[in-house]
Amino acid sequence: MRDKIMEYAAVEEAAAKFVKSVAEGNSEYAKDLFTSDAVLFGMLDGVLEHGSIEQFYHNVDTVGAGDNFKARIDVLAVEETVAVVRVLEEGWGGRIDFTDFLLLLKLDGEWKCVAKAYNQNSNTIKK
Repeated sequence: MRDKIMEYAAVEEAAAKFVKSVAEGNSEYAKDLFTSDAVLFGMLDGVLEHGSIEQFYHNVDTVGAGDNFKARIDVLAVEETVAVVRVLEEGWGGRIDFTDFLLLLKLDGEWKCVAKAYNQNSNTIKK
């Protein structure tokens, strides 16, 4: 069952921690969003990244977002205890555009991300 509109705002607020970490190059905000056993899947410059969310933290902490970084959060679905969020990123690291999908669960009354899957726009792949 679709949740109330006010819950969409709570999910967006949770996902904003992801964007803030990326924008500032500081994984601490995202560490409050992701569960300790969250997983990551995606292709970065044609190479599969998969496994622990720690890889995302490493990427955030070692690559600055860039001066022209932009992001948009779209809450796609909120179904009582599960939510799906799409985050559009432009200019990460000064060159990469991503579409991220975050899967969140409501755990102990708080929205937490358990999985991140992403696509790197093909025109930003470094060969």
